[in-house]
Amino acid sequence: MTDLLELMLDASIAAARVINDVYSRPFEVIEKSDGSPVTQADAAAEAVILRMLAPTGIPVLAEESAAAGRIPVLGDRFFVVDPLDGTKEFVKRNGEFTVNIALVEHGAPTLGVVLAPATGECFAGSKAGAFACRIVDGRAEERVAIHVDCGAPMRVVASRSHGHRALTSLIDALKVESDVSVGSSLKFCLLARGDAQLYPRFTPTSEWDTAAGQAVLEGAGGVVITLDEQPLRYGKAANGFINPFFVAASSPDLARKAAMQMRDVADLQLPD
Repeated sequence: MTDLLELMLDASIAAARVINDVYSRPFEVIEKSDGSPVTQADAAAEAVILRMLAPTGIPVLAEESAAAGRIPVLGDRFFVVDPLDGTKEFVKRNGEFTVNIALVEHGAPTLGVVLAPATGECFAGSKAGAFACRIVDGRAEERVAIHVDCGAPMRVVASRSHGHRALTSLIDALKVESDVSVGSSLKFCLLARGDAQLYPRFTPTSEWDTAAGQAVLEGAGGVVITLDEQPLRYGKAANGFINPFFVAASSPDLARKAAMQMRDVADLQLPD
């Protein structure tokens, strides 16, 4: 497992190099059929990751390949890859985009790497724990163990690009002291290192958006559950790998309280 995590780190670093090359110059933005943006960096980064993971023989569920209908038989053990999570942030050039690589086993993410190419900030998690590091000269340096902080004044993290009016109701009900907004799967990482305690998701996500961040957060002692208070699971091919709404939190108790409140929000339409 340690070797696999190091390989995932190396693949994310290689993908970040490709992404930064595109980021440093003018690039074309194309609109997908669902209205979301995609750039040449997405496909180029995915190609690098797929090439580096191929020797493992483990199937890969990757966003751009899935969009093109290239989905392998996944089985009980597979990688989940978002080569450029936060393309809207990439287009805005605010730096809040990431490379996400996760290993899923029996429906649960057990290894995860989240790397922010623009800053070199990187997070990794496994069942053995989680750490933050910085990418220096193509290497993961300054590794520091991270853990959730349940004792700090409660802060909620919300998406900069996918806000929801129900968030205000939740914040009031749970007496949240402050909020912080950040793009991509960095939201999970803020919880993992104790900078926030709650991330409620009221809008749709795909499995490649969340798997790596969930592995990091759970490795740091946090939890991710759906609104029926079950762990967020992976390999949901029957519904196009779309996640139900969920809550990520620093503790099971906080997650359950938030899930209950989210269920009670007036006229919130939950997906199947």
